Amino acid sequence: MSLKTILPLLLTLLASQTIHALLQTSPIVLPHQRQQHRRSFSSSPQTATTSGTTTALYATSPRELVQRGMQRFRDGDVVSSISYFDEADKSVPDGSLRPFLWQRGISYYYADQFEEGSRQFRDDVAVNPLDVEEIVWDIACLNRLSNTAVPRSQMMSLPPGKTDRRPIMSTVYQLFRGDATEWELFRKGTALTRQRGGREEFYALFYLGLYCESRGEVGKAESYMRAAAGTSYAKGVGIGDYMTAVARVHCELRGWV
Repeated sequence: MSLKTILPLLLTLLASQTIHALLQTSPIVLPHQRQQHRRSFSSSPQTATTSGTTTALYATSPRELVQRGMQRFRDGDVVSSISYFDEADKSVPDGSLRPFLWQRGISYYYADQFEEGSRQFRDDVAVNPLDVEEIVWDIACLNRLSNTAVPRSQMMSLPPGKTDRRPIMSTVYQLFRGDATEWELFRKGTALTRQRGGREEFYALFYLGLYCESRGEVGKAESYMRAAAGTSYAKGVGIGDYMTAVARVHCELRGWV
């Protein structure tokens, strides 16, 4: 049976699975220890604060600003989230926080600020060259900037001889760099679906969606991303994983709900 024929059936099955091994899952480990309807893009950070004042935005710690930015993103307010991340960046004058604001890079992507997103991810990889997720998000930004797949010469890569120890992310990296197929990533995600509460299944589907969208294949992107947001991991044990919120917000912003 061809990939074109089997994918819709498999995606439907994946999206409807029950939570796998909820009590046996290991802790979520994400880059830099990251932990219902479409909202307006125009809210300012001041209106998003609990006090509703300008002072509330500035009189707080960098960590609190980042957390507020993440919450604004979860709420679907991408522009406001960027404002919080910007203020967190400014609050550390020596710039040492900047390479760790991967959340801002994701917000830039959804604000269609792909050049800024690429710059953020490249700053991140400069201090953490083994971070595969930052590399593939940069490739997604570059694809969107050029409206086509960028040549390998413009892509970041892992240091020679280095690989990602996570099986699913290793294949995600290979897909974005042209060394693996969608089917290979999809198959690996389904094969590992009973591990870690379905986490690998979610990440396979999520990055398949991001990959296809960045290359202009919107129909396939929608199928993959909706399936990712509907996995047992995204709706169960992984509900606190920021990337499951990204999948949900992605679908909301695109009208895929």
